[in-house]
Amino acid sequence: MAMPVGKPRLLLADKGYDGDAVREDLLLSGIVPVIPPKANRKNPPPCDFRAYKDRNRIERMFNRLKQFRRIATRFDKTAKSFAAFLALAAARIWMPYFVNMT
Repeated sequence: MAMPVGKPRLLLADKGYDGDAVREDLLLSGIVPVIPPKANRKNPPPCDFRAYKDRNRIERMFNRLKQFRRIATRFDKTAKSFAAFLALAAARIWMPYFVNMT
């Protein structure tokens, strides 16, 4: 997995990433995996379900961004123009929350 610039403390993921290799790689990197165990595991590792609830916010944010057809279908040819429109879409989503806050 490619890591962002800053090192995260936790990695929130769904059951699809529940594998010993993924968990071991994250722990060696100093990142705590917050991944619920699959139902067929013999000895399920512990999971912080309180932190896992924050994953819902992330999923909702991606859902709101994918409401923009241009982002969902990736019309842009270059990564630079895609990132620029992604920033515009995020600003359009967040703008109503910051206007008239006085």
